[in-house]
Amino acid sequence: MRHGEFRHPRLVPVYDAECPWSRDDDWFLAVVAGTPAVRVVDLGCGTGRLTVALAAAGHTVTGVDPAGASLAAARTRPGAERVTWVEGTSAVLADESFDVAVLTSHVAQFFVDDDDWARTLADLARALVPGGRLVFDSRDPADRRWERWNPVDSRRRITLPDGEVVRAWTRVRAVAGGRVDFTHHYLFPDGDELLSSATLRFRTEQELRDSLRAAGFVVERMLGGWGGEPVGRGDGEFLVLARRQ
Repeated sequence: MRHGEFRHPRLVPVYDAECPWSRDDDWFLAVVAGTPAVRVVDLGCGTGRLTVALAAAGHTVTGVDPAGASLAAARTRPGAERVTWVEGTSAVLADESFDVAVLTSHVAQFFVDDDDWARTLADLARALVPGGRLVFDSRDPADRRWERWNPVDSRRRITLPDGEVVRAWTRVRAVAGGRVDFTHHYLFPDGDELLSSATLRFRTEQELRDSLRAAGFVVERMLGGWGGEPVGRGDGEFLVLARRQ
């Protein structure tokens, strides 16, 4: 299944258990807090870990995701009633309805084709008020993160809330043209093995800057790590803070 950890009812809880709150959530929450009580759209919100925290911080928040199973889990979180949940893509966003847009957990890399990425940025520019902020993360291809996605280095044990332990590993199938194809394997105690395949796009700093400029954004800052390190240092990230012109 493509993107099974977001779409398969048995894999969504595994994703949640494997991806608890971490310093990237702290970073996004702090960035949005720079403009108090704003209207925020969390595009690709998944199961809503950060989305509900943004709402709890006093923002008016809309969580948008195309995966119904992930949104079903999001709606069960404590505080979920403070969020407006929408199943869909950036195309559903109303004009000039938000002050801040966030794409977290490397959601930006799921827009593999340049046309899809351009349309998404155009939708976000349309949905933001003039001067509205866009904040997202994308992995720096120079870090070559995919080289660690192999059955040995990626092997892990994921403990679910009920104590069940799922064994998981990742295998890269192809790397070409900034695209990385891979498959996550999840082995459950009952012997059931579920596979989730995906393709991510690793855009360079210049590619990101050019695409943002074409969509009408000005890049204010681009960082390389969650501690505020410059690009090329830190965590192998591009942390992008842009503003609609």
